[in-house]
Amino acid sequence: MTAKETIASATNGETHAAPSSPAARAALDFGKAWTYAPAPEAADHVRIDPRYELFIGGKWVAPSSGKYFETVSPSTEQKLAEVAEANERDVDLAVKAARVAYEKYWSKLSGIERGKYVYRIARVIQEKARELAIVETMDGGKPIKESRDVDLPLVAAHFFYYAGWADKLAYAFPGRSPRPLGVAGQVIPWNFPLLMAAWKLAPALAAGNTCVLKPAETTPLTALLLAKIIEECDLPPGVVNIVTGAGATGAALVAHPDVDKVAFTGSTDVGKRIQKALSGTKKKLTLELGGKAANIVFADAPLDQAVEGIISGIFFNQGHVCCAGSRLLVEEGAFEPLLQKLRDRMQTLRVGDPLDKNTDVGAINSKMQLDKIRELVEAGEREGASRFSTPCELPARGYWFAPTLFTGVSQSHRIAREEIFGPVLAVMTFRTPDEAIEKANNTMYGLSAGVWTDKGSKSFWVSQRLRAGVVWANTYNKFDPSSPFGGYKESGFGREGGRQGLLPYLEVD
Repeated sequence: MTAKETIASATNGETHAAPSSPAARAALDFGKAWTYAPAPEAADHVRIDPRYELFIGGKWVAPSSGKYFETVSPSTEQKLAEVAEANERDVDLAVKAARVAYEKYWSKLSGIERGKYVYRIARVIQEKARELAIVETMDGGKPIKESRDVDLPLVAAHFFYYAGWADKLAYAFPGRSPRPLGVAGQVIPWNFPLLMAAWKLAPALAAGNTCVLKPAETTPLTALLLAKIIEECDLPPGVVNIVTGAGATGAALVAHPDVDKVAFTGSTDVGKRIQKALSGTKKKLTLELGGKAANIVFADAPLDQAVEGIISGIFFNQGHVCCAGSRLLVEEGAFEPLLQKLRDRMQTLRVGDPLDKNTDVGAINSKMQLDKIRELVEAGEREGASRFSTPCELPARGYWFAPTLFTGVSQSHRIAREEIFGPVLAVMTFRTPDEAIEKANNTMYGLSAGVWTDKGSKSFWVSQRLRAGVVWANTYNKFDPSSPFGGYKESGFGREGGRQGLLPYLEVD
């Protein structure tokens, strides 16, 4: 694609590639046939408090420093609430409350009684699912249909699943004697705030541990609503504590000497610092870090189905997914038809108000993340890759980036090596299965991958050779609480989900 084939968007000064020919442009000109009437999700019944305190020992506690920070909606840049900023003293109070709760209450309960509490949390989450989905969308920017149809069902499913394991730990590890560790310190990211809280809390509570949870500073609201649910479910005080704040709060929790287990989901750089800080201690650690997943499409694949998987793999949640299929490897024989289908499909994506039920791509989570995406996209253009961005009109306020793909990408380009964490796809080609595997594994990450082919034997053969913790075949981004999730190399270690997700929270002899 030449420079003459790009057009400038009327908004935000972004550059966009035009369809490849006048005939193609005419074929895609449906007038207003793809225009949907607004279908906003009503939010007038959702109550967000003007200020939130810390949830420590079953009570709402003001921060000892008296400091609060604002959480804003990335789609409007409007302030949603003020949230308490916890310091080392607050973290210490939370850990002490968790220790007392572990020794006085939680460790003395039978597995079946713990399971009842976890089950109760799941049921109340189901009852409040609409409210939680709306707040998740308002605070994080993801489309309401994703919060409503993906995040919340999975949140409830994880609590239900681990409620069932609470009285069956001896069956999970037959012939061994599983015991809880004690106090778990858990730090979660901003891309799936409530789901990540469920991934951390559900197995820890089922295994008999108490928890101190630190949500991301840009998306704390649903974790605080979860604290209200835990309060409503009458869990013993201190079993779950939630402290909000920025990186210093998380660092204080990780470094606290009375924390027995640390679970972190976030960037690889922070994960490395945590691992270094905990080396030489007796704390157990699991890390779920970054990714640069390869989505491999063979020429014999059903291309229309593959296009839908590619779209889901990279544009789901604006690309704010650690396992996003951000590298597309296409067999040369299928490159041209697949690329045309992919461009056509991208132009049907609706970018805009995340509370509109028709929206496909919502707002970027923060200005900082938007700046990072722009910087890496500019690097891709400087290094010679050809950019195609959907020519959509972006809202005037908020943080937005049009769905984008690059062709002419080499393995050395930054957009092929670094995690962009945005709606940006790097497309490359291959000639043989061996070349596809070599390119897919040529990354410091190893979290996930996808394989598209109509031959089952080929999908198994390729999957066995990919250094990725999760490999999807002829689908992408499918999750289930009974299936373990985690990575290799610099994508971290340990597993969350399934029976394997219990093990990091247990001492097993």
